[in-house]
Amino acid sequence: MPEQDDAEREFDIKWADDAEHKEPSARARMLAARWKENPPAPQPFRAAPGPRVPRRSSWVSTVIVFGCVAGLIALIGYINYRSSY
Repeated sequence: MPEQDDAEREFDIKWADDAEHKEPSARARMLAARWKENPPAPQPFRAAPGPRVPRRSSWVSTVIVFGCVAGLIALIGYINYRSSY
């Protein structure tokens, strides 16, 4: 294969880039074939957010944490009280 100088190589690249018909990528061909048989459902540009789940208030979470800690302390105290006999 004869060596090309830079000017000829540049000409070949410009010629290829300026081609009217460019072959689609493999993924584009795959999606086109899939969508021909089973087209995708239309998607809105910005979908409406789903329903919001109301958050627990911070004092409810605090009561739950303190209740668990108090229960754990009572359980440990009961175990220590029973083991002393």
